[in-house]
Amino acid sequence: MSNPVFFSPAGTLDQVRPGGQFVLRGPEARHAVTVKRLAPGEPVDITDGAGKRVTGTVAAASPAELTVDCSAVSVEDRPDIRLVLVQALAKGDRDELAAETATELGIDAIIPWQSERSIVRWKGERAAKAHAKWTSVVTAAAKQARRAWIPPVRAAVDTEGLTAAVAAADLAVILHEDAVQPLRQVLEAWQMTAGSGGTREILLIVGPEGGISQREVTRMRGAGAVTALLGDHVLRSSTAGPAAVVLASDVLGRW
Repeated sequence: MSNPVFFSPAGTLDQVRPGGQFVLRGPEARHAVTVKRLAPGEPVDITDGAGKRVTGTVAAASPAELTVDCSAVSVEDRPDIRLVLVQALAKGDRDELAAETATELGIDAIIPWQSERSIVRWKGERAAKAHAKWTSVVTAAAKQARRAWIPPVRAAVDTEGLTAAVAAADLAVILHEDAVQPLRQVLEAWQMTAGSGGTREILLIVGPEGGISQREVTRMRGAGAVTALLGDHVLRSSTAGPAAVVLASDVLGRW
């Protein structure tokens, strides 16, 4: 069974070496001690959310601190082909559920999208709070999945901003029920022509409950996006993205 994972801020693990000790403090230490009830002698991993992982055993535990005897330090590389979920804002926390599940399945970044048909609106103070909540949800999901990387939740975009992101991406796929070509075929065809080497980014674009408007599809296709079909059935906005992550991870050899 894999070790439980707790996060420490970026940079705090830079000087940690095997044979040394690391002291985790703050909310993560309290969670480890009071919720997970870790005790001396138990195995644990500490990561910085940016690929570095410290593996060790608990040396001492108090409500404010968790002291770890470090046995190994490793750095996990990010995939060369990175998957980015563009998730339209949706009601009933379905957008957060999509972000959570996609994180568990290995997504590399998430972009909240204020689409034309999104019922939920991020404005002013609410936008900052909503973005912070998504980040919290994604961080918790990364811990659950024992990930060394926390996928960043990028700044929310409207359709104009998303169109610019589509133009900059190596591949942008709109998951659309009216598409003809299956997602697997789209990815396989791209892989044959993309070559190898270097970092590449694929956007997986999921619309809201009411679907992506034709105007939005036209704009994004004009910027280079392609449409793709994900199965024979219409999926909820909370399901389509994670399903696409699974398929893409298989086709692209990430799994």
